[in-house]
Amino acid sequence: MSGGDNLDFEIRPNPAPVGDAERAALLASPGFGRIFTDHMVTVRYADGKGWYEPRVEARAPIPMDPASAVLHYAQEIFEGLKAYTLPDGGVAMFRPDANAARFAESAKRMAMPALPVETFLRSLHEIIKIDRSWIPQSEEGSLYLRPFAYASEVFLGVRPAMEYLYLVIASPAGPYFSGGVKPVSLWVTPDYTRAAPGGTGAAKCGGNYAAGLSAQAEAIEHGCDQVVYLDAIERKYIDELGGMNVFFVLDDGTLVTPPLTGTILPGITRDSVIKLAERAGHKVEERPVSLQEWRTSAASGRIREAFACGTAAVITPIGVVKSADAEFTIGDGGTGAVTTDLRKQLVDIQRGRADDPFGWVHRVL
Repeated sequence: MSGGDNLDFEIRPNPAPVGDAERAALLASPGFGRIFTDHMVTVRYADGKGWYEPRVEARAPIPMDPASAVLHYAQEIFEGLKAYTLPDGGVAMFRPDANAARFAESAKRMAMPALPVETFLRSLHEIIKIDRSWIPQSEEGSLYLRPFAYASEVFLGVRPAMEYLYLVIASPAGPYFSGGVKPVSLWVTPDYTRAAPGGTGAAKCGGNYAAGLSAQAEAIEHGCDQVVYLDAIERKYIDELGGMNVFFVLDDGTLVTPPLTGTILPGITRDSVIKLAERAGHKVEERPVSLQEWRTSAASGRIREAFACGTAAVITPIGVVKSADAEFTIGDGGTGAVTTDLRKQLVDIQRGRADDPFGWVHRVL
């Protein structure tokens, strides 16, 4: 079937799946992004034909011509979300519709065809169903899903490609913090910016992350876990971390987070935190926060807590911030009460351990 929104996936089971004993050994300590399931999803696109040949097949290397457009002009986008085992033994995803919408927006920014939402969601259902046995049964275990698409046309001209390949791969994931949630230290890079107005900051494309690797290496050189970027124009206001959005908790319980102005990725966890915080009675402000405000408010006690949020770690407390000319601690350098409460609320909803007031949990099995 080709071109439509409701594609019928052809299922081609892996003829040589990983055995039960080997899989159990791998799932005992999966880490993150190191091991992968037996299958993958592929859907092709051609200009004038639309999306076609939707398949679930054995995970395998992708044949690629050296002149494939993605290798030269970086037309590529991706998403990341998780599937969880529920208390009743079922399986669910968290807000996959939001990932589908962001995937379409990223495609638009990168001059790529948008995958229909129904096809995106169906592709996730199919790989979860066929690789359900790969979901870790540990308390913090999950199946990380990585949908992505790239320009597969064999052509060296500078224009949007006319052929694309969409795939989904899956990777069992253990707890992000093996010894419990730990505050992270941040380095404010003086040399690099993540994105500028009019750029690709709001798109989830690989180029944004590649451009951030030097800054992350700089953070590690200064003994920090993550890099935090300032805005590209004034080099004054907090943008976001290398791969996470950031929140500040004031002494009156107000949450403050940088606004979405096109340079910051519209995080799904970020949006979830805002909605949960407002429901819990917290005021939430989306406004610019300067590094100077962060520093002085941390010293005065006006900013009591700070945390980063994203799919992989959910909510991560921030303990220490270092820059070229200063270093300061948030609160007592530990995990604050508001951060702890919001993280617990979010994780419990994701895993079906609490009421889902927003209809975020998307049951698959």
